[in-house]
Amino acid sequence: MRVSGIFAFACAAASLAAGSAFAQQVAQVEWQQRFDSAPAGQTMPKSSVPILSKQTLDASQYALQQYQQIEAQGGWPAIPEGPVLKLGTRHQDVPVLRRRLEISGDLPANLGTSDVFDSYVDAAVKRFQARHGLIVNGAVGPDSRKAMNIPASVRRHQIETSMQRLATLTKKLDRRFVTVNLPGAQVEAVTDGVVELRHTAVVGKIDRASPQLAVKIQEVNFNPYWTVPTSIIRKDLIPKMQKEPDYLTKNHIRIFTQRGDELLPEQVNWQSDEAMDYRFTQDPGDLNSMGSMRLNMPNKDGVYMHDTPSKGLFGENARFHSSGCVRVQNIRELATWLLAETPGWERAQIDEAIKSGGRIDAKIKQPVPVHWVYITAWADQDGVVQFRDDIYNLDGVGEVASLQ
Repeated sequence: MRVSGIFAFACAAASLAAGSAFAQQVAQVEWQQRFDSAPAGQTMPKSSVPILSKQTLDASQYALQQYQQIEAQGGWPAIPEGPVLKLGTRHQDVPVLRRRLEISGDLPANLGTSDVFDSYVDAAVKRFQARHGLIVNGAVGPDSRKAMNIPASVRRHQIETSMQRLATLTKKLDRRFVTVNLPGAQVEAVTDGVVELRHTAVVGKIDRASPQLAVKIQEVNFNPYWTVPTSIIRKDLIPKMQKEPDYLTKNHIRIFTQRGDELLPEQVNWQSDEAMDYRFTQDPGDLNSMGSMRLNMPNKDGVYMHDTPSKGLFGENARFHSSGCVRVQNIRELATWLLAETPGWERAQIDEAIKSGGRIDAKIKQPVPVHWVYITAWADQDGVVQFRDDIYNLDGVGEVASLQ
């Protein structure tokens, strides 16, 4: 059975790099990761409808009906383990792949059961990858296989759970607001119900999850100092100093007592927990873990949004590397949007503040609400259904899957 309508083929051009395959985690400490690569060939979705909107909730209701129907008719077949399937491949699993994509509406019906991975299958795989937040390359490797083999019942459960959250979150929204969808590792800047900016993000690791919250962004801090959180001192900094005694010096991180006296690294016993009694501050500059700016949003969890020197992280399938805060790609554009209604902070002034290298704070005239939310399934006004991994296991997807 092929579902029509809800799965519009308009998403063929959407090339997102959002979270999936969350088991891929880097072993380096959160504030030391350095990558030279940059995301290439990626575009933002064309839809201007915010994820937090009545339109998204209504479209998701229709998507739910479609997935209930798919589930009732037996779901879709699993793609067996095997080699990477891509354009031009002839393989016995290609007919199964065709059927899988046809049932989910990514591949038009009545194209036959050939074992050749042709241009139609290539386009369908790219549509599937775009809808599931995978890097769009048309190749069916481990990440795409994993996403394709999640049962229809699990996808239906994700839609139901996300709709419950959307129903609550969309009851009252401000004229201007920012949304961070944690499973999608994506940021939206919204004005009068229209998405004006979308940004790729890096969010918290599985064991250092970014929290769900609703607060206000009050300031843009240019060239900020970074105070190392207690959790990072214990889990990362102490072990790092035991192996590399000059690490703090190389990364321009200074040590202060509770009275404000500065200590040298050799004055601290790194074979104990003595370092937990001190404050560690990283100077502004190219090595600073917050990059060129931080968005100040007071909250009980002590998290915020910021720039990063590790630009290559934005080009990964799984972007869950931080210790709870959210790193924003092209944050200068977001800062310009946040300060658009604040006199004296045009783009030229923002660029000058960053270029100066000095600590400068820009207080936002009308603080902008920001929502960090957890939505793993939704549909847009064109009927394109999006899914993301339940990275923090808040949907109970693992429990549902185990019942199949």
